[in-house]
Amino acid sequence: MAMSLFLIILILVALAFEFINGFHDTANVVATPIATRALSPYQAIIIAAIFNFIGAYFSTGVAKTITSGLFDAHFVTHALLAAALISAIGWNLLTWWLGIPSSSSHALIGSLIGGVIVSGGSWSAVKWSGLMQKVILPMLLSPIVAFFVALVIMLMVSLVLRKNTTPRKTNNFIRELQVLSSSLLAFSHGSNDAQKTMAIITLALFSFGLVDNAANIPHWVVIICAIAMAAGTMAGGMKIIRTLSSRLAKLKPSNGFAAELSSGALILAASHFGLPVSTTQAASGSIMGAGYNNSGINWSVVRSMATAWFLTLPITALISAGVYKLIIVLFGLG
Repeated sequence: MAMSLFLIILILVALAFEFINGFHDTANVVATPIATRALSPYQAIIIAAIFNFIGAYFSTGVAKTITSGLFDAHFVTHALLAAALISAIGWNLLTWWLGIPSSSSHALIGSLIGGVIVSGGSWSAVKWSGLMQKVILPMLLSPIVAFFVALVIMLMVSLVLRKNTTPRKTNNFIRELQVLSSSLLAFSHGSNDAQKTMAIITLALFSFGLVDNAANIPHWVVIICAIAMAAGTMAGGMKIIRTLSSRLAKLKPSNGFAAELSSGALILAASHFGLPVSTTQAASGSIMGAGYNNSGINWSVVRSMATAWFLTLPITALISAGVYKLIIVLFGLG
């Protein structure tokens, strides 16, 4: 009975993380259409919630990467999952309160890695080659690739716009296109980020012996995670939205369209290959690339964001390790 209750609590805390992930990362999806006035904040968040929900059904490749590609699932315990969730939620709330666009994905992965190391598996339980190939390298490359893809798209759009003598009509047309490009970004966000919580819940079921293979994601887990992310998206995240929509770079409709198309395509490709990339980094890199030739980039904001990105993995790993030890002492769980 006690174990069943603990499993239910773990699932509820995991869904709370997904809800927080939804409103924490909503800014990545809705910042550009709000900045260019293509959509009102309410309209943008509604569209993001719908397509986040649909995107969660796209694949489970990212979830399988987390459950089996980064560490040995046999070292995962109930206490470890609880510690990882507490660590990731705490980091998300802190960066949200400070208005810093950090990565929910890396917060969760760092927390899991820290927990696995101290839970008895030691350093050997971590699949370091998988961590490097599927987390570290994408973390370093995704904002850079997003920057240049968005820059190229922006240059192509600019060439088309130069031939048009009615800027107002052109801007209105691009704002209409932004509804499609922001929907693509929301869809890709759901296809990648919702899968992290699917992985956590599946690992919890595996640790309780309720599933035979941690790489097999139950269908009902996909459904509840999609609902939690959509609900969190509806809650919004205006502090981070303000950072991305106005402080990082000044955006016109064409810039917003280029940024959304770039980040949406990049994240969708990552989901296809099972790479748990950061929506925050892809969206931020795209906004910088799209706005580079327009009015420049606010480098002080970039520095604070980059600092948060590089600190997320080690800090959440340390927090998770500490919380795990505390849980063991207080409750004797393992």
